[in-house]
Order: sequence, then structure tokens, then C-alpha cells
Amino acid sequence: MLAKRIIPCLDVHAGKVTRGQQFGRAEAGGLREVGDPVALALRYNEQLADELVFFDITASSEGRKNILDVIERTADQCFMPLTVGGGIRTPDDMRAMLKAGADKISVNSAAVADPDLIRAGAERFGSQCIVLSMDVKQTTPGLYKVFTHGGRRETEWEAEAWAVRGVELGAGEIVLNSIDADGMKTGYDLPITRRVAERVPVPVVASGGAGKIEDFAEVLGEGRADAVLAASVFHYGELSVPQVRDYLKSRGFATR
Repeated sequence: MLAKRIIPCLDVHAGKVTRGQQFGRAEAGGLREVGDPVALALRYNEQLADELVFFDITASSEGRKNILDVIERTADQCFMPLTVGGGIRTPDDMRAMLKAGADKISVNSAAVADPDLIRAGAERFGSQCIVLSMDVKQTTPGLYKVFTHGGRRETEWEAEAWAVRGVELGAGEIVLNSIDADGMKTGYDLPITRRVAERVPVPVVASGGAGKIEDFAEVLGEGRADAVLAASVFHYGELSVPQVRDYLKSRGFATR
């Protein structure tokens, strides 16, 4: 049985970790500053997090460059695998992030605009390095659509179809971000997580909605996720990675 992974997520805007609800927008004052990304990364490194994800949450919408300096400083001091996303538009962008210390590259808006980016990245660096991050929202009952540019633009893609296509092109992992659940602490979106997990042969990471410790077990069990990603409950000290790991072990899940 593969170990279930616990992954803190740092949403970075203007060099600081921020949090909002349902993809709150910086330009509308919808983000709350949490702290310094490297300091938080060190905290999760000490807690033995399985991985750490950095999302530069406004890179695609504002056209800014990646947070290379943050990744370099983190990689110098931390030993957990790092996944980085935001504003990555070319294989050369991927190479720069990997050279800075990232272990995986997450693509989202740019991959929807040019799906061949997934294939090019997988061919150049291996599928194990390419993560397809999907921002999804239920637009009508039972129908989940993919959104880009930090949840600002609806696409024509249905969630399951885009996940399948991404894996066909070479993505080695899916991060499924629920816009509806993001920051609400009401639990992960179990239906769409399970639907995507049942359609693809690669790991699916559930993201958005963690509020209590039971939520993690629910999405790994009923939601069929392979890993759990969370932000607010970890950043504000409501839960720690060791607490979640111990709880999952008590529920019979294999963890590190």
C-alpha cells in the first residue's frame, strides 16, 4: 500500500504567503498575509511534511516572473521535496525552477492554453516532474468546469476530461483544487475528487476545504485521493502535520 502524503501549501503573492477564501483576489483585497514563505517552509520541514507546494497565485494573471529566489532559499535549508507552480509557460521556465531546487513543476493556466506544454515537459524532464494543477468549480449541479488565471476564467474543459487529457500528455500527478471549498474549512469536495481519481492512473492530490482533522481521512477514503494538501489549518496552527499523520495512522492509513 502506497503511503498517503501530507502536503502543506504556500500561496505566495508579492513575496509573502497569503490566504483567502474561494480564490480571493489580491486586487479586491481578498487575501490575508500569513508570513514569510521560507520561515513557514522551515516549520514544515521540522514537522517532517512529505512535500511542500509553492503556488505563485497571481503570476499567471499579472504576468510576473517566478519566485526563483524563494525556491532557492528554501531548497538550501529544507530537505522535503518541493513542487512549484505559477507563471510557468515554457520548458525553459521549468528548467529554471528545477535548477533553483524544485523537484516537481506544477502547470495550470499555461497548460490549458497550450496542452503541448505538458508533453514537452514530460519528454524533457520525465512525467514524475510534471504535475497538472486543476482549479475546478461546480457550475451547474454535477458539472465541474476547469478555471484558469487564479479562478478568474472559465474554460470549456470539464474536470474529468481535462484530467484524463493531461495524463495522456504526460502529467505524472494531478492536484485538484476546489474553488468552491478553498479556504472555507468545510471539508474537501469529495464527489469531484473521487470522480477524477477513478478516471486517471496517476496520484490525485486533494486541495481545498480542510477544516478539521476528520476531513483528511474522508478525502483519502471516500474521496479516493492519494495525498492531502492544506494551507490555512497548518499556517494558523490549528493542526500540525504530525497530528494529521498520527490521526491517519489511527484510522488505518499508511503514512510515512
